[in-house]
Amino acid sequence: MNLLAEQIKSAALSMGYEKCGIIKISDMLGYEEKLNERIERVPEVKPYYEGFYRFAHLQDTYPWAKSIVICVRQYGKYHIPEHLKGSIAKYYLVDSRRDENSQDYQDSLKFEAYMQEMGIKTVTERKFGITALRWAALKAGLGLVRKNNFFYTESGSWVYLEAWLIDQELESVEIPTLKPCPEHCNLCIKSCPTSSLSQPYTMNRSSCISCLTTWEGWDLPHEKFNEQMGSWVFGCDVCQDACPFNKNLWTEDEEFPVLSELSERLSLEEIIEANYDFLENVVQPKLWYIPQEKVWRYKTNALNAMLNGYKPEYLPFIEKACKDENENVRNMAKWVLSKL
Repeated sequence: MNLLAEQIKSAALSMGYEKCGIIKISDMLGYEEKLNERIERVPEVKPYYEGFYRFAHLQDTYPWAKSIVICVRQYGKYHIPEHLKGSIAKYYLVDSRRDENSQDYQDSLKFEAYMQEMGIKTVTERKFGITALRWAALKAGLGLVRKNNFFYTESGSWVYLEAWLIDQELESVEIPTLKPCPEHCNLCIKSCPTSSLSQPYTMNRSSCISCLTTWEGWDLPHEKFNEQMGSWVFGCDVCQDACPFNKNLWTEDEEFPVLSELSERLSLEEIIEANYDFLENVVQPKLWYIPQEKVWRYKTNALNAMLNGYKPEYLPFIEKACKDENENVRNMAKWVLSKL
């Protein structure tokens, strides 16, 4: 590792990142083969994954790029309000990718500015990543991917990844020391409510609860897995919570900005009663996989969760939703009543 690579890595660690590695741009070529394997295992995901091939050929878009700086940051350190566990996935509650109030977001800006001040050209994409983040982190030796498809370090899977393309030819690769998944362990697969996780390192996007509560599941009364979605309103933690390599690794030592105050407005009842201005301007910027023009999805997801975990005290809220200003919510509430 040369001096410049060492300086970049040292700066990342000083700014709160758990790990930092640097790989050659050519190391991404192997990602295409893995993508082909995924599509071969689950052919129905092909339309969703075809756009990912660009991650293996980054120089087609960024001919100046020579290396990738890939960083790991722990998020399993924040306090999660008890009533939201099993309802909203933990990652989305402490998602700092667009949250300018978070220290994580500010540190990301600071780290990028540091590289630029050193005369390095950079580019990144903070929402979904400039490249295939898990593959890049794997090639940098920062950890490993387990059977549930999540990337793990010593902090478990409660980490997120960030990457920058840079115009310097550098390399800093570690040798991971984590134990691999035991051959016969299938706890994550057994725990998956929809069997989206059907075999190791394989996931069907169209039946994953995280997708069904965000990108998919727009017509819940006719959704095949509406019952298996259980209490989830946004995202899902089941396969990560079931993993022995995550046991006792979420510490809850810190408070995430504004989460405690916002959490009181994110119960099932509060979501049903929320006005659309609040959903568009407060909830959607936080749980942003649902587009702003479709914030009624929070209410239909909450209604589905009420049905799956029905309590008599939910009834007035379901009845009120039958008169909601949005037709999708009204239809969902009426369907829930018919099921009850």
